[in-house]
Amino acid sequence: MISNQPTIGSLLRALRARNDWTLKEMSGRCAIPLSTLSKIEHDRLTLTYDKLLQISQRLGMRMSELFAETAAGDEHPITARRSIGRIKDSIRVNTPNYDYYYLCPELRRKHMTPVMTRVRARSLAEFGDLVRHSGEEYIHILEGAAEVHTEFYEPVVLNVGESVYIDSNMGHAYTVAAGHDEALLLGICTCADEQLLGALLNLHEDPAMESSIVRPRLPAGEAARATPIDKRRGNRSQAGKTKTTGKRGR
Repeated sequence: MISNQPTIGSLLRALRARNDWTLKEMSGRCAIPLSTLSKIEHDRLTLTYDKLLQISQRLGMRMSELFAETAAGDEHPITARRSIGRIKDSIRVNTPNYDYYYLCPELRRKHMTPVMTRVRARSLAEFGDLVRHSGEEYIHILEGAAEVHTEFYEPVVLNVGESVYIDSNMGHAYTVAAGHDEALLLGICTCADEQLLGALLNLHEDPAMESSIVRPRLPAGEAARATPIDKRRGNRSQAGKTKTTGKRGR
């Protein structure tokens, strides 16, 4: 029987085609002789784990990405997923600097993580060290005004309707701009890691952080009573809260 499963050769050939590389160019990028690479693509030769690791490192890819793509028709499958983003169903994280509301938490393996953020810190001195995490993020100001601090740029004040797109690996922080009480932001975080939400929540659960996390209750009646975003800091729901103590949270 002929197997329909993709081979290492077919996967490398598809990777080369997607990037419009010639066999010679692929050979140079991977540091694998052209004749050897040709035999691999035609399934006349296989690769050891060490060689696969070498290819992934030289191409700047994770090992899993080498095997992620199959036929061209499977590149963008229709998943028909949908999630309604309601505040009462969000995962709420309260820290000294921010109140986070992670939306659509029931969807797993997301490429985007939407989050509403109430900014509370009023200065970089109050905020503390800049934050860094994988991926990129887009921030849109919904209420008030925020001052954006980044590692390589001068601070900039953004007002309602304005936005910023940054590399999240760069140190960054958002504080309330002078003359305003608070700022409400809509953020979209993206990352090649499909477990981004879990990674972000792990940051809040670090013992060095002073954070409280409130996850949505499953019964609809309980979820309906969750506190919406508002400016009354003392009226946030504390039901089901887990807390770790230590240094300042972000």
